[in-house]
Amino acid sequence: MHKTAQSLELPDSILARRNLLPNKPVEVKLIGQYVCLEPLDILRDAHPLFEVSNGTPISLNGLFVKSYDADELIWRYMLDGPFKNSTDFEASLLPYVNASNGLCLCIFDLASERPVGIANLMSNSPAHLKIELGGIWYSPIVQRTNANTEATYLMLKHAFGLGYRRVEWKCDTNNERSRRAALRMGFKFEGIQESHMIMKDRNRDTAWYRILDTEWPEVKEKLELMLERKIPRHLTYLEFKIEPAKNLQYRQI
Repeated sequence: MHKTAQSLELPDSILARRNLLPNKPVEVKLIGQYVCLEPLDILRDAHPLFEVSNGTPISLNGLFVKSYDADELIWRYMLDGPFKNSTDFEASLLPYVNASNGLCLCIFDLASERPVGIANLMSNSPAHLKIELGGIWYSPIVQRTNANTEATYLMLKHAFGLGYRRVEWKCDTNNERSRRAALRMGFKFEGIQESHMIMKDRNRDTAWYRILDTEWPEVKEKLELMLERKIPRHLTYLEFKIEPAKNLQYRQI
């Protein structure tokens, strides 16, 4: 009887990785050209993060953002927020920092060394060699810049380098910005999990995306080209082949 790829027994070299990965990801510092990701330190990071996410004006590296709707631009599809004060904001960080199967990372803008967002390596499952990138948000001062692309690239490179077979991305089906970002960065859409959660007293259907280890080399190359701006920031690819360059195809988003 012919065996499908799904039913094939995995080699010992892959199965052995399960014993090398702890349930709580090991703390790590990831450094790129534009951002640096470090384990979140509440005493150090909570107040400056609140300052760039509460709707008040922000200035950074010569850029300026006027007063904005923090719910619309950051918190609407997150588990918590917006927050009335830094005390409430700080309390919301504790479950992420203390998660037994996650690592909460503060995202720093390298030029200013100021925190500009948060991302998590979460829902870690060493037994199945899979992990999720989630709980991600960015201050409006760095939205639509290279910050998200590079932070995602650094986390993916780290996860696949550790031996994971699958990295997941999940978001509210109504969160169009997150859904576009997932596709732009090479995640593949898998489907909708209906009535997945109740968030802020509302139903949440969840869109699932993923990158597999077999897909990572091609995705890695695409992301590196995006960071080198050989793929314009405001465009995303429908289909992309590394060779020849003329096969690049874009669509406006």
